Amino acid sequence: MSSMEERMELGVAAGPSSSGLGVGPVGGAMDAGPGSAGLAGIQEESAVRRDGAGSEPDPDAPPKKRVRLQEGEAGKLEERLYSVLCCTVCLDLPKASVYQCTNGHLMCAGCFIHLLADARLKEEQATCPNCRCEISKSLCCRNLAVEKAVSELPSECSYCLKQFPRSSLEHHQTEECQDRVTQCKYKRIGCPWQGPFHELSAHEVECSHPSKTGMELMGILDEMDQSLRRELQLYNGIFSLLCFEKIGFTEVQFRPYRTDDFITRLYYETPRFTVLNQTWVLKARVNDSERNPNLSCKRTLSFQLILKSKVNSALECSFLLLKGPYDDVKIKPVIQHHVFSNDANETEYALLPINDSVECNKLLAAKNINLRLFIFQIQK
Repeated sequence: MSSMEERMELGVAAGPSSSGLGVGPVGGAMDAGPGSAGLAGIQEESAVRRDGAGSEPDPDAPPKKRVRLQEGEAGKLEERLYSVLCCTVCLDLPKASVYQCTNGHLMCAGCFIHLLADARLKEEQATCPNCRCEISKSLCCRNLAVEKAVSELPSECSYCLKQFPRSSLEHHQTEECQDRVTQCKYKRIGCPWQGPFHELSAHEVECSHPSKTGMELMGILDEMDQSLRRELQLYNGIFSLLCFEKIGFTEVQFRPYRTDDFITRLYYETPRFTVLNQTWVLKARVNDSERNPNLSCKRTLSFQLILKSKVNSALECSFLLLKGPYDDVKIKPVIQHHVFSNDANETEYALLPINDSVECNKLLAAKNINLRLFIFQIQK
């Protein structure tokens, strides 16, 4: 037996517990006892030999001969990787982008944006929750190596409970998993069935909707068309506004400010801008000026349009806000209507039609909010 094989057997027989090394909560090595360095080196060499990487391959070794890691050892390695690569805020593995502070602590994209938004609401500088160094979009950067490492870690399918690499889990759950939730192909005529994919064929054979009468199907389709009618009505309204004689639009930039009240609140305001030969200002507020919006999980932005010019007669307008040309925030178009005059130069506050609180946090975390405003003057 060669000396290398003897050392391999010594390293495998000794096991991780005999090295004198302890593993901390984040997978780092603690202080080792005397004489443990040589044994640790033997184990490292043994691990390199197991993986078949690092040193030059032995030409006398038989092909594809490799000492496999035991399941217990592999499980411990995954647990250590989970603790090392997890987000320092939510303690979960990141699902998309991973950001790191200047000291290297990791934050998932959602928690990073949430920290920036909280700091804006509390009028503070955002800091890393681990080392308290300052964080911002300019100070922090993405860690691509961690993103790739996380994508290769195993994750459990929520349907069949089998393990797959995170990079291929979404494809498995949407295309391949036999237990994934699916719908009947007759859902377009009202079939409400939902169930696992492997039961789909049996259900479609027994589905009663293809045998319904025309009168029954017409009633079902009328109910399904109601939501489509509302969406169609919105876009028809926008198309009719585009036929007006006087149309103006501009890019607006909301900037954060603080009130002068005893309890200061965050609000947003744009510089004055000119549309349709009139001067305007847009204002926005968080959670309708809630006292402590930083304590709320659900966050919203509402806005109002203010006419700063003096007018000789009433000015009837329709207007809507859309996302700016260089923003990725998702905004649903909603048409607002108001008759402006010298006595009624401000609209009521209306909710900015963003999808959810995650999109709201993106806006709050940004230094400025860039949107596009359209104003349509109604001629009588």
